[in-house]
Amino acid sequence: MNHIPALWTVAYDTRTRPLPRLLARTAVRLADFVRALALADHQPFTSL
Repeated sequence: MNHIPALWTVAYDTRTRPLPRLLARTAVRLADFVRALALADHQPFTSL
């Protein structure tokens, strides 16, 4: 998972209000998904 310091702090700090925490967690998950998608594009694919 990506560790984006500013988002990570907001997303997983218990003192943060629920809405900003939810939005930050969503942004962290979205960044992780985009990174995985980009990496999948660069892996070799073989079909038989």
